[in-house]
Amino acid sequence: MKKNLKKYTCLLTAAAMLTGAALTGCGSGGGSEEVVIYTNADDEAMEAMKHALDANGYEGQYLMQSFGTSELGGKLLAEGTNIEADLVTMSSFYLDSAQEQNSMFQDLTFDAPAMEEYPSFYTPITAQEGAIFVNTEMMAEHQLPMPTCLKDLTNPVYEGLVSVTDIQSSSTAWLLMQALVSAYGEDGAEEVLAGIYKNAGPHIESSGSAPLKKVRAGEVAIGFGLRHQAVADKADGLPIDYIDPMEGNFSLTESVAVVDKGDKSNPLAMEMAECIIKNGREELQQTYPLAIYEGETNDSENLSAYPMIFSEPLTVELLEAHQQISENARVLAEE
Repeated sequence: MKKNLKKYTCLLTAAAMLTGAALTGCGSGGGSEEVVIYTNADDEAMEAMKHALDANGYEGQYLMQSFGTSELGGKLLAEGTNIEADLVTMSSFYLDSAQEQNSMFQDLTFDAPAMEEYPSFYTPITAQEGAIFVNTEMMAEHQLPMPTCLKDLTNPVYEGLVSVTDIQSSSTAWLLMQALVSAYGEDGAEEVLAGIYKNAGPHIESSGSAPLKKVRAGEVAIGFGLRHQAVADKADGLPIDYIDPMEGNFSLTESVAVVDKGDKSNPLAMEMAECIIKNGREELQQTYPLAIYEGETNDSENLSAYPMIFSEPLTVELLEAHQQISENARVLAEE
């Protein structure tokens, strides 16, 4: 009985494999398995990428899985080319570090005429800048002075009314840290950040969008986060305004890269990377408006006053050093 059951099961499995192979052969890239896409993108960016892929013949030919930035970065560094993903969209600095450590990405085989120069193995899908934003109604109600720089946020008059993001959990906070280190050096940045943390108190958030949500809700008057989100809120008529800090508007990009699995590489992955860039940017710019590629333009509202680039290459090692500055600042804030 068991022998016959085993034989029957094997026959069913073989039939299923043949059926699956026949079905996979239909459509673009016949014979290829589904492309596995790992991404740290926000929901809006994921939807734009899906729309671009589905509208251009790739619907049903990929699996997209979302991760937090730190979690996905850890997988890239630990797993290298053994990672399940065929295609990755991720913070560019993590891609740089993963490539240096594991040599895990293919050179892109398509042209992507970016305004800036990028490595041959990735090209950006979004760029995001940091800025201060305020709830104008709360500022008036509490008769608060309008800040002009990040150092202003240490003013005791703002105690309990500031929200920022924890660099241990969100790369958004790195935009603030780069500005502080660039303007004041590591020791000065630690001192300024301690003052900001003291004023923030319980409003040090794990999510990059949380400070703006608290400013919108009137839980705090001032926050730091992604500039384009505050610009959009103001345009929608919310009582939100934004200030470009004099220390600089630093930026981070998120990019697409194709994992190099040698003979096991899925050829559709490179096609999908090209599709996302060439067919997804129009929708992506509706949420992430900074121009990246030739032919794209910026509205005047999306041009920051003090665009800056950090003096050192952005790497995981640099991030860890800046995370330590943050931890030191927390200790100082509690003294």
